[in-house]
Amino acid sequence: MSWIDEAVVYQVYVRSFADGNGDGVGDLAGMTGRLEHLASLGVDAVWLSPCFQSPQADHGYDVSDYTAVDPLFGTVADLEAFVAEAHARGIRVMLDLVPNHCSVEHAWFREALAAPAGSPARARFHFADGRGLDGELPPNNWGSVFGGPGWTRLSDGQWYLHSFDASQPDLNWGCDEVLEMMDDVLRFWFDRGVDGFRVDVAHGLVKREGLPDWTGAPGSSNEFMWNQPGVHDIYRRWRKIAYEYGACFVGEVWVASVADLMAYASPDELGQAFDFHLLVQPWHAPSIRGAVEHGLRPGTAWALANHDVHRPATRYGQAQLIEEPDPADMLASARRRGPVDLPLGRRRAVAASMLMLALPGAAYLYQGDELALPEVLDLPHSVRQDPIWLRSGGSELGRDGCRVPMPWTAEPDTFGFTQAPAAWLPQPEAFGALSVEVQEQEPWSALAVLRRAVRARKGLFTGDELTWLEADPDVVAFRRGRSICVLNTSGRELALPGDWGPVRVSSVPIDGRILPTDACAWLSVAEGGDGVSPSPTPATAGTTKES
Repeated sequence: MSWIDEAVVYQVYVRSFADGNGDGVGDLAGMTGRLEHLASLGVDAVWLSPCFQSPQADHGYDVSDYTAVDPLFGTVADLEAFVAEAHARGIRVMLDLVPNHCSVEHAWFREALAAPAGSPARARFHFADGRGLDGELPPNNWGSVFGGPGWTRLSDGQWYLHSFDASQPDLNWGCDEVLEMMDDVLRFWFDRGVDGFRVDVAHGLVKREGLPDWTGAPGSSNEFMWNQPGVHDIYRRWRKIAYEYGACFVGEVWVASVADLMAYASPDELGQAFDFHLLVQPWHAPSIRGAVEHGLRPGTAWALANHDVHRPATRYGQAQLIEEPDPADMLASARRRGPVDLPLGRRRAVAASMLMLALPGAAYLYQGDELALPEVLDLPHSVRQDPIWLRSGGSELGRDGCRVPMPWTAEPDTFGFTQAPAAWLPQPEAFGALSVEVQEQEPWSALAVLRRAVRARKGLFTGDELTWLEADPDVVAFRRGRSICVLNTSGRELALPGDWGPVRVSSVPIDGRILPTDACAWLSVAEGGDGVSPSPTPATAGTTKES
């Protein structure tokens, strides 16, 4: 068993966590200065968004040098210092690896631009001649995830493939040089104390041989771009390197079948992969339970948020749509617009985080979710920077709203994030009341509740086996080890049965044994007691009464 199997991992979006040099952008020095916050939260590890050298066209997901730190964030020495300080507090450090594509400013791509068609320099990428009389049409019909075509033409007539933005050319993983280069990258960072990597677009990398036209239905996911068999050879190769260092991986994987997902999470490959079904569910007990069942397998990493989706406090405060997410774009359901009941959404977000923390497997928290921060939906158009916003012509908000910098204090205008007059993205006035400083003074703040939950988690919930308990259809209740988690999504108060044991942690104050609506509680069955009988069929748990 690896340390990551049951870890609580905190994702830091580096440019938005804490600014140490006063330029308005978060950096490694700022993160090091705020490590006590993570230590007080009790997390096992921190995952940093890409801080490698980059022109920042996609905020670091366009890497120009995989073994250098971007000057915006500091130096390699600053990263080593952060790792040492984190380790001194018992916190491991994971970096964000972007192997599917690099930046147009990477030395290899600049070399390829200067080289002729068919050259070894171009073989590191996917270059191809166009179709049509003069090659004026793209080599195939593949589109970009960010919108528009997946190909860009050069002045010499050839085209290059980019699954995302044109500034992010896809690497050709059929080229031995690419394989060897990334082996060296892994060793470089492992030698500097890094404990593992989150692998971006882990189901990408290898493309269908010959790059044929996608023949599926318009708007469907292009299966020729993703989840090709050869990708698993790469991860088996990486696993051998990771074993030398005791290092770990977690994959960002979007595949249709559970069997395919399990292959990425197998012990001889990445070992762990995100299951995003829980993230995209509405506040609806049957949907939540179904998502949990989908992810109950070895190697699952749970998440309710990340740098790509609207924050849970906003999603749960919007009108809840009980529908299956679009399999071609699951995250679309987590980026909706519309009115938000923020107090309701924040209450539900804290309860949902408690449910996630009670599940077997690793749990990933996104920075600011311990404060139940909302999505900033009303950013001025002039400050938005996400390629999704730019390439869609503003029809899609993109991801800037979940990347607004952290509020540390109640003091405007930047709430302790920076000494500069303004942060790189403006923070709303409401952030002051939600800041770390304010929430530390409130015994039932989101921060207080999640600190208690993270620290109590390992002592209460043990083992991989999860048993569903008899419950109202609008209640999710399960037992794991000798503890019970119950989530009340109904509009009614719930009387907790006496044989469920005493309440150990709850998302809201509990009067006696009455669990309010939109709340979660953890209970412990007394030693020698059986609790309640498991049942695969929902039934009334205890009694309910109208609130």
